[in-house]
Amino acid sequence: MSQQNIVIIGGSSGIGLATARQLLSEGHKVTIAGRSSARLEEAEKSLTGEIHTLRLDAANEEELQEAFSCIGSFDHLVLALGSSKGAGPFPSVLLADVRAGFEEKFYAHFATAQAAIPYLRKNGSLTFVSAVTAHAAMPGTAGIGAANAAVAALVPTLASELRPLRVNGVSPGVIDTPWWDFLSEEDKSTAFNEYAGSTPVGRVGNSDDIAEVIRFLITNTFVTGQTIICDGGLKLGQG
Repeated sequence: MSQQNIVIIGGSSGIGLATARQLLSEGHKVTIAGRSSARLEEAEKSLTGEIHTLRLDAANEEELQEAFSCIGSFDHLVLALGSSKGAGPFPSVLLADVRAGFEEKFYAHFATAQAAIPYLRKNGSLTFVSAVTAHAAMPGTAGIGAANAAVAALVPTLASELRPLRVNGVSPGVIDTPWWDFLSEEDKSTAFNEYAGSTPVGRVGNSDDIAEVIRFLITNTFVTGQTIICDGGLKLGQG
């Protein structure tokens, strides 16, 4: 694949950052966007190649319009926006947290994709990043799983509606990223050990595991309308 222009929203850390690093290593031009200027600056220093950064709050429609107008025409869009809100036991999870989770995850993905369409080349691709909670029956994930399922539901519909633009998705399992920083190191280690023990491959994932799938979806021009579950087999033991 010749040099392509790729935009990664949520690209300043974790999966988005790993994806940027892989694509830059292949000579592509990459723009990473995120809410934190400090994280973007730190990410830029860690990357080599034709990298650009853009501070952007994907929940702000005006900022989205301005951002894509500034970027101009490009080939591929990766939406790696995350949210931890809405998790918890169904009888006690707060509806306000579930709403916030949808705002940060589903509505942000929806609005960003919508704002990008006029600038996204029709022979390019759009990749959504949801989570395995969209597919697995994992207790305590009804709220966050519903938001991720809503993101995954966009994939086949948009692949049909926006053709020939290719639209795909990735549903990561438990991945060692800053998403887990709400836990202490001890609690995170305990949680990861438990997940690794119930995962067929015997470990939790890392950002590169998911970045490789995203790269595949960008470069393979015969795949569209698909969501790849990359979870080490975790889903097999759930429900």
